[in-house]
Amino acid sequence: MTSRIRPLLLAFGLLAIGAGVAVGCDNSVDQVVPDPMATPDGWALVWSDEFDGSEVDETKWSITSGDGCPELCGFGNNELQIYTRDNHTVADGLLTITARQEADGGYTSTKLDSKGKGDWTYGRFEIRAKLPQTQGIWPAIWMLFSEDTYGGWAASGEIDIMENIGSRPDEVFGTLHYGGPAPANVFSGDELQLRDGSTFADDFYVFAIEWEEGEIRWYVNNVLYQTQTSDDWYTTGSDDPAAPFNHDFFLLLNVAVGGNLPGPPDETTVFPQTMQVDYVRVYERSE
Repeated sequence: MTSRIRPLLLAFGLLAIGAGVAVGCDNSVDQVVPDPMATPDGWALVWSDEFDGSEVDETKWSITSGDGCPELCGFGNNELQIYTRDNHTVADGLLTITARQEADGGYTSTKLDSKGKGDWTYGRFEIRAKLPQTQGIWPAIWMLFSEDTYGGWAASGEIDIMENIGSRPDEVFGTLHYGGPAPANVFSGDELQLRDGSTFADDFYVFAIEWEEGEIRWYVNNVLYQTQTSDDWYTTGSDDPAAPFNHDFFLLLNVAVGGNLPGPPDETTVFPQTMQVDYVRVYERSE
């Protein structure tokens, strides 16, 4: 989520069929629509939030307030929103994060994080969500280092499970941030694009990574679209080839307004915008 302006990432030829995803071009697979209740083979569930209550479970999540000032105004990305406790609901089995334009022209939204309440090294991280769709909106499902073991961002790493630019609702990005502390940070990643006119705002999709020592894999609806290995990343804070992706990270869910990646809202932007999350599930290897 702390992504700087990046070039357009390489797009695979991918097709969406309903809520399933089929890989086109030379890599063809059948449509896959995962069973929301199924446990992936080889993994055991160790932590989850099904959002079955009436409010955020604060034994699992912390709720961010403010605009990042004075330490990191705009959260380092020139974001425009103020995070509040009032821009989310939990009802009917869904977490809904709502980005709004307020009467004074400012913007509000919500960010949740699991730091100190859910921190993991390795695992499968699976989130079923439906995304917003409009210019200047930046939904993200991502992970940050729990401790700055190898130095400040991004020497200790960042894992973007899913990012989206609201004006490009048929694309999602998966990215790693690493290298040295900013401004010596670097990133690498890829994107998945739906090719049949569908968007990630039309339906719920399952976004997942499988993070193991020396390798991270990205999936949408159980279809693999990217793999990065320790040959692709490094940190200036250690000679260990697995670093910085070999220590604890925590989860974040948020919808930003504006920022370096999507740009600001404009005359085409429609508010309010929502990201709905059906569940968040964390698995560890069972074998």
